[in-house]
Amino acid sequence: MKKFFIMCSLILATALGVAAEGKITIQDINSGVLSPKRVSGMRAMPDGETYSRISDDGTQIVAYNYKNGQQARVLFDINNTVGEKVRSFDDYILSPDGTKMLIQTETKMVYRRSSKAKYYVYNIANKRMRPLSDNPDVQNPVWSNDGNQIAFVRNNNIWVSKLLFDGAESQITKDGEFNKVINGIPDWVYEEEFTTSNSLCFNADGTMLCWIKYEEANVKEYSLQLFKGQSPSNDQYSTYPGEYTYKYPKAGEDNSKVSAWSYDIKSHATRKMELPLDAEGYIPRIIPTTDANSVLFVTLNRHQDNMRIYSANPRSSVCQMIIENKSNKYLKECVLTDMKVTENYILVPSDKDENISLNVYSINGLLKRNISIPNKDITDAYGIDQKTGDVYFQVASPTPKDRQVYVSRANGKLECLTPEAGTASAQFSEGFKYFLKTWSTADTPYKYSVCNAQGKDINVMEDNSKLQSKLRDYPVTKKEFFKFKTSEGVELEGWMIKPADFDASKKYPVIMHQYSGPGSQQVVNSWGIGSMGNGAMYDYFLAEKGFIVVTVDGRGTGYRGTSFEKCIYQRMGDLESKDQVEAAIWLGQQSYVDKNKIGIWGWSFGGFNTLMAMTEGRPVFCCGVAIAPPTDWRFYDTIYTERYMRTPKENKAGYDINPTNRVNNLHGALLLVHGLADDNVHAQNTFEFSEAMVQADKDFKELIYTNRNHSIYGGNTRNHLLRQVTNWFVDHMMK
Repeated sequence: MKKFFIMCSLILATALGVAAEGKITIQDINSGVLSPKRVSGMRAMPDGETYSRISDDGTQIVAYNYKNGQQARVLFDINNTVGEKVRSFDDYILSPDGTKMLIQTETKMVYRRSSKAKYYVYNIANKRMRPLSDNPDVQNPVWSNDGNQIAFVRNNNIWVSKLLFDGAESQITKDGEFNKVINGIPDWVYEEEFTTSNSLCFNADGTMLCWIKYEEANVKEYSLQLFKGQSPSNDQYSTYPGEYTYKYPKAGEDNSKVSAWSYDIKSHATRKMELPLDAEGYIPRIIPTTDANSVLFVTLNRHQDNMRIYSANPRSSVCQMIIENKSNKYLKECVLTDMKVTENYILVPSDKDENISLNVYSINGLLKRNISIPNKDITDAYGIDQKTGDVYFQVASPTPKDRQVYVSRANGKLECLTPEAGTASAQFSEGFKYFLKTWSTADTPYKYSVCNAQGKDINVMEDNSKLQSKLRDYPVTKKEFFKFKTSEGVELEGWMIKPADFDASKKYPVIMHQYSGPGSQQVVNSWGIGSMGNGAMYDYFLAEKGFIVVTVDGRGTGYRGTSFEKCIYQRMGDLESKDQVEAAIWLGQQSYVDKNKIGIWGWSFGGFNTLMAMTEGRPVFCCGVAIAPPTDWRFYDTIYTERYMRTPKENKAGYDINPTNRVNNLHGALLLVHGLADDNVHAQNTFEFSEAMVQADKDFKELIYTNRNHSIYGGNTRNHLLRQVTNWFVDHMMK
């Protein structure tokens, strides 16, 4: 769930414009006038000296030199191919040796990370291009290391295309069936909560294929009702509505039964791997190695407090555990998402101590060293230099709201490669000779630089100086970071935006925005700051209306140590809502705040915590907006919910701490918002909560968006939504 705000910020990265007199307006929200330019889509080439990118006009894939940023060569041009021709393309996948690529076209999204598309195999040297398959519904294509085979999924079954035999297709599995069996791609809940779209790989020499199978016949279904609508229009539903039914395991219910398999491409033998797995366990990752006799499978128990990594021999099917990682509460998702496997090493984050550290193992699972920085969390692992043993990673430093790129030398010496305050991230070249540094602060848009291995800028690709100059003509004031202590003695961090004409002798209404989900962070020294990202431009729009806008990260949020984050275990919403109430009380004590005019809003988990805060019992909020909120964790999925709550059977008291059960305590005017086709947080949550409101005789307003998913966008939808949010606060605090 927490990934929603990353996606939401990307949607709005080009989403805020301005009217003629330097005033930000919702009507211009899709113009991109105040959005920074981005450098994205860089792919490191195997030579370690160049990277590839799609050209600005979308017609070419070009290789550039890291050292000077100059064009090295054109890898692909839609106007210069032999054989097949395409008018446009959406993406590409480079072969491991860099000699070929898959050109992705006609992409149709399935869920958040998965898609179906038509692919073409393109040879860079002779510019010849041909279809991977005549069928456009290809999912998750993966290359063999030698670039001569491509495995992919179609209709829940795995196929292999052999390029040396004119792309002849072989069907590997035949039991795949929608809503029953999936081979090689994850089911909905794995994709959403384990952050993956891949469950398929070749072994190192391309003689074996390995995958995860999901048997989901016993997983209960949820149906989304669909209407004709507009932007886009579904004409098939012009008279009667339709529905989309899919497998969605809610907390405590059955998950897919998962198993690991291999296929011998020469003998055509299929084997079930002897992978030890709890009866209700997960297989969240499959990872190839450089050893033809080893593919790694990662397992988790249902409580997600015990992770094991197995080395599996795809030919014999024997599996040997090489690494085990335990927690007394739960393992953070970063132990999966930030795991790195190289030729000789496995890097695995560890959160068993107070701060997140990084374990460096040999490829056989022998712990070589632990990398930690006192009182600071490691927030990403970039990789390890095979030649030197140097490990590159990101740290929440010098404060929890900043990010710096570090290297731990093989001798244990630590070096900071990006010493400036703010948020820096890195994308390294093959061999770690160069890296693309992305840097920003809460008040400075993104700056993209290519750096050498010592962190020195050698080529500034984009500094967004034009945007910085433009912002001087608009009411974009400096964001103020602050700290305070609650009545329980807990120190919390926040930021605020004041109106450009702020007068300390006046009292202002306050809009509090928060997300508050486990491990999330919104008090950040980054241009990603703000309720809708993009330097908080929507929050500046609200400040123009005369509001002070505030965000406070309460207990349960991330990068202040595991005790601060995991204290919410088995009682989500309890401490998080108390901290938002305490923040409102503290704000009301400031001389420039009208304590009777404080509102709160949030989206997804932030919508849940908005409802929890407004029903906490202390009547500090005069109004609020809850967008796509979970209202009872029994309605949400197994993996996310049980990670923090265990099952409803094990933790009834924890699940009973929800806004529906506290509806009689609601104080303040409430606007509920939901997308009717939300596959993530089902509209069931809002409907059940609204019914409880009706029976409790509580007044509220409800806004439903037809055919819209969890992000509630498309056509004029986002424009309309933000206007409703704005008007709600204006109507209840300005009139």
